[in-house]
Amino acid sequence: MSRELPDPEDTRDAPIVVHRAAGADGRRVTIRAQTAGLARSDADVVEFLRRAGLPDADDVLDDPRWVEWQDGRPHEYGAA
Repeated sequence: MSRELPDPEDTRDAPIVVHRAAGADGRRVTIRAQTAGLARSDADVVEFLRRAGLPDADDVLDDPRWVEWQDGRPHEYGAA
């Protein structure tokens, strides 16, 4: 994986996907279709993005050009 994320204007889909909750275990996060890890909080997502080269990740969590939250409310990580 590249150390820099693409400009979201250059892609049709958000480069970061927070997938549906996996029970009470959290949500899988992918960055450009590669698994970054299992997030149990926003802090986990921010850390995955920091490792991928996006130092100000908390600034993009609510930007749909950057992050797609699938099947569930954003910022919720347990089963509904």
